[in-house]
Amino acid sequence: MPAEKVLFVCIGNAGRSQMAQAFAERAGLEVRSAGSRAESHLHPEVVEAMRELGIDMSGRTPHQLTNEDVEWADLVVTMGCGDACPVLPGKRYLDWNLQDPIGMPIEVVRQIRDRIAGLVDELPSSPEPAA
Repeated sequence: MPAEKVLFVCIGNAGRSQMAQAFAERAGLEVRSAGSRAESHLHPEVVEAMRELGIDMSGRTPHQLTNEDVEWADLVVTMGCGDACPVLPGKRYLDWNLQDPIGMPIEVVRQIRDRIAGLVDELPSSPEPAA
């Protein structure tokens, strides 16, 4: 069975969903992220918090959510985008109630980052290859 495709969605795709995508990529998941109202750049405090863990997000840019993104995914994880997130039949949805890191002190961003890391660890991972 192929690995589940995961789409992380927040409002600006400049913080929470980008962090989740980075952690999921590091775990070997097939993943995308997007924003219901994508911003022009990642929040600098998010880039800094991830750099502390050795994850370079300086080259990433926010992506505007499209129906194609949702169609691609098996699992859609929303993070505060509310009614702006399209709901399609046959998809699984999770909602993570996470504070938006925009403008927050680095200490708060670290707490959000660590919570996201824990939630990503709980997602289904890629299946082990058959021996």
